[in-house]
Amino acid sequence: MHILITGVGGFVGSRLARYLLGRGDRVSGTYLDVHPEIPGADLYEADLLSLDSLTRAVRAAAPDALVNLAGLSHVGESWKRMADYFWVNVVGTENVVAAAEGRPVVIASSAEIYGPVPEAEQPIREDRRVAPETPYALTKAAAERIALGRGAIIARSFNLVGPGQAPNFALPTFASQLAAISRGELPPVLKVGNLSARRDFVHVDDGAAAYRLLAEKGSPGGIYNVASGRACSIGEALERLMEISGVRVPVEEDGARFRPADIPLLQGDASRLRALGWEPKKTLDDALADLWAEVAGPAASRPAAAVNQS
Repeated sequence: MHILITGVGGFVGSRLARYLLGRGDRVSGTYLDVHPEIPGADLYEADLLSLDSLTRAVRAAAPDALVNLAGLSHVGESWKRMADYFWVNVVGTENVVAAAEGRPVVIASSAEIYGPVPEAEQPIREDRRVAPETPYALTKAAAERIALGRGAIIARSFNLVGPGQAPNFALPTFASQLAAISRGELPPVLKVGNLSARRDFVHVDDGAAAYRLLAEKGSPGGIYNVASGRACSIGEALERLMEISGVRVPVEEDGARFRPADIPLLQGDASRLRALGWEPKKTLDDALADLWAEVAGPAASRPAAAVNQS
């Protein structure tokens, strides 16, 4: 199968490209400004906000399907850059489905669009009415409406996590801080935001497998949760990361790290996706170990007692 990935140099895009190439698929991708190093992929520079450049890239690549992973994805940042999030996530999605010219398109959406859901009504199914509460979630909900009207396939991903994730997200931030502490570059105190929120974490590689499966077997106009079906608090994930890293230090709340709105629990029902043959193969601990190995370098192999000031 030949898949074109928009945002091929990003966190999920690069992992998807690697996954596809590893299974013998052909990969094309679009990027903006910085040319990513992805041996074996055909890459095209294209601006998500330029329908002409996207159309040229798609026509040149002539893929079987597209997976749209380009966009802005940080919930907290979206409060400060509302206009940017609208243009990139909404207008950009509109351009992608237009540039596809009838080819299957998988649109990466987010569980954030569900908004607060009572715990008794979770895990969340795709037929639940969405109730976005943040600028980011609003843009994703709007992008879905546009894409569904063109027969796209929607992947509502819960919290994808793993190596390559930007350090302004919670778990990569914790890993980076712990690595810096272990090297003596930071005081032995971990700065944190809200640790009580519970999230359904999915290893990015399992997310990549889901996107590939949906590109091949997803129903046009279908919506699919990408979720493990289990939820874990941010605090528990941090505890597990400390165990994996061997770096245990006190935590300190930092008001700047709290969001204006934070959903208490997001846990997904991925029955529709599982019915297509998807099963997550990696755990949260796998993702945390991969994050730690990425940021720690030589520190990852040092004794666990390197830092312990809890």
